[in-house]
Amino acid sequence: MKPENQESRLVRELLGVFVRLGFTAFGGPAAHIAMLHNEAVVRRKWLTDEEFLDLLGATNLIPGPNSTEMALHIGYKRAGLPGLLLAGAGFILPAVAIVLTLAVVYVRLEGLPTLEWLLVGVKPVVIAIVLNALLALGKKAIRGGWAWLLAGSVLGLYLLGWNEILLLVLGGAAAVMVRRVWKAPANMGAAGWLALPTFAGLGAALVERTLPLFLIFLKIGSVLYGSGYVLLAFLRADFVTRLGWLTDTQLIDAIAIGQVTPGPVFTSATFVGYLAGGWPGALAATVGIFLPSFVFVVLVNPLIPRLRQSAFFGALLDGVNIASLGLMAAVTLQLGQAALVDVWTLGLGVVSLAILLRTKLNPTWLILAGLLLGGLRALF
Repeated sequence: MKPENQESRLVRELLGVFVRLGFTAFGGPAAHIAMLHNEAVVRRKWLTDEEFLDLLGATNLIPGPNSTEMALHIGYKRAGLPGLLLAGAGFILPAVAIVLTLAVVYVRLEGLPTLEWLLVGVKPVVIAIVLNALLALGKKAIRGGWAWLLAGSVLGLYLLGWNEILLLVLGGAAAVMVRRVWKAPANMGAAGWLALPTFAGLGAALVERTLPLFLIFLKIGSVLYGSGYVLLAFLRADFVTRLGWLTDTQLIDAIAIGQVTPGPVFTSATFVGYLAGGWPGALAATVGIFLPSFVFVVLVNPLIPRLRQSAFFGALLDGVNIASLGLMAAVTLQLGQAALVDVWTLGLGVVSLAILLRTKLNPTWLILAGLLLGGLRALF
């Protein structure tokens, strides 16, 4: 038998990891990032905790879906531009296929029965996965009293309603000031240079709604920070208020589908695109909302090691990393209130966290077990 060459092994490895995550990454960005940390840092040693945190900090400072951009960063670090494309396709396309299938069924049946019962066993497992990642990353990022104070302040202010982007910026600025006061800065490193990528043209038939759909979602993917609820505000302004292509009920259903299915929440765009423009609309919307993330990651990724060598930008990254973990903890608290609603769900979450802390079990198996247990509980 001919031995497998390194390139084919790398392709199979990257696709295997990200396709599996694309089918099983329930729970939104915080859970996705926790699962990416488990795959890339804990199990496969592709990155160190410090490298992962730096990528997370950079991702939080650019628009677009954070977990998707983290997958792209990891693929790019692992195998350059081909790795980025493989990671992106593996992570995005399974979720797109699931959402598109549900969109077709939705149109045929004029609605969908609720999917929440399927996730009653998944949600506690997701909380455990996120807590496990927070414990691992917190050991690396939060060192010293000022770092704990910063993380706690970000957590508290987020729960009080402060904007997450403002908190990230303030976290970075606070870390820079602390370093300036407590430690003399080193010489500033060079910022490096950017190579402008070239892009092939998008070959698609431009029907009446396809081009507008592509441009609207390209705009959203280029400027949107925040959660699925922020996405809801953008979509309502364009598709309900300005164009009148969707009703409020259809839009809420689209966001709900993006949240209860695995993979990126931004696959709600696929659902909206199908409702507004059929199959061409679904393709245009999907490409439009995710394309900016690919561009941002290609531009930003080569700069991160150079920024880390600079005293100023290194401190800025540290502050953003700490603030990111504070935000992640705050979101986990909010998710926990919705997920851990009785003794059964609380027990499932505690058992899942204990398994993760004591073993190296792949979280995917816990997700599948939670899905099965939730289904059995609903039936009996």
